[in-house]
Amino acid sequence: MIYNPRASGDTARMRWLERCIYTLLVALFLAPAHAQTGGAGLSALARLEAGQSRIVDAGDAGMQITLSLSQSVPWRVRVLDDPARLILDFREVDWAGLADMPVQSDAVIGLRAGVFRPTWSRLVIELAGPMLVDAAQMRTNDGQAAQVDVTLRAANQAEFAAAAAKPEPPEWALPKAALLPSPRIGLGQRQGPMIVVLDPGHGGIDPGAEVGAVNEADLILGFSRELKELLLRTGDIDVVMTREADIFVPLEARISIARAAGGDVFLSLHADALSEGDATGATIYKLAEEASDAAAAALAERHDRDDLLAGVDLTAQDDLVARVLMDMARLETTPRIDRLANALQQSIQSADIKMHRRPQQEAGFSVLKSPDIPSLLLELGFMSSPSDLANLQDPAWRTRMAHAIKDALLSWAKAERARPSPP
Repeated sequence: MIYNPRASGDTARMRWLERCIYTLLVALFLAPAHAQTGGAGLSALARLEAGQSRIVDAGDAGMQITLSLSQSVPWRVRVLDDPARLILDFREVDWAGLADMPVQSDAVIGLRAGVFRPTWSRLVIELAGPMLVDAAQMRTNDGQAAQVDVTLRAANQAEFAAAAAKPEPPEWALPKAALLPSPRIGLGQRQGPMIVVLDPGHGGIDPGAEVGAVNEADLILGFSRELKELLLRTGDIDVVMTREADIFVPLEARISIARAAGGDVFLSLHADALSEGDATGATIYKLAEEASDAAAAALAERHDRDDLLAGVDLTAQDDLVARVLMDMARLETTPRIDRLANALQQSIQSADIKMHRRPQQEAGFSVLKSPDIPSLLLELGFMSSPSDLANLQDPAWRTRMAHAIKDALLSWAKAERARPSPP
């Protein structure tokens, strides 16, 4: 849910690389400013009472947040930087009606809320400038209704950056990194079904594109479930999905799931919205540092920004050695990706499904950065195009597209198995 109140090589090296990649993955929760753990019996779903909630300006360039909940639940609040935002995590809140909550403060750029991970929800308040939590409390009424009060005060950038960079306390620490199994390299080197990892884009706190009552996350999850059943019925494909429900999964964690499954193919599915007039038709995206055009660059930037706004920032986790090792792995993977993209394009066009005038494009999508699993991002269509949106909601069209993807995967796998194994 989004709401804008203003607008409404070798084995050792590969194992080391696996450790590097894993270390980047699951930074789901970072430094809290304040936390409340609550007591027994506080894990049930709470509901936001929008009519009794509000965000208003307070004295001395401050801001007051009042959230009325149907019951008390464990919660915490913290700040994050780049962009400046306030994070409130709850276990768990139904945010229906958030758009009806009064927001009367120029310090708020936008709100977004939804499921962040199973049993946890998140409210993100994007701030116009640096602010710090001055006071935070939850008041309860006989264990039933609860009110969360958070007071913010204006701060300078240095103060804000220091607060945003605070480390996690022990009770919120991440589990220790563990070695993941190596992905299966080369279909020709083994028997058994091909493992396809389907990645329904967005989810939970990040609904993706929205047109009326339709949002991308739900639309794509439904299609991915249909595609999964079709692929499984072939008997030649095993399917793993990065999410099976309306939950938020960080981009790097999606790669983690693919590696843990030993994926042969990673296919990220989307149906975004763009203002460009020619943003219509299915489009296949491959990873590249330089985007094919401005629209492709805008899509990649928006996908990464969704992670950033949700509180996951891994942009500074790269280093030169890791990049060199990943580039080495991609020397072998890139030709396989090109062949997969060609097979997918041919199959979609053979099914008489409209494609973008440039059916294959490139951009820096973080979700495609696995160095040794062939990865593509497929825009099934663009919700900003009325004809594409109608197709995406048409069961007959969805079936044709699913069959086209299935045929492409099977033909690509057959050709890859017939290729000589690398020395």
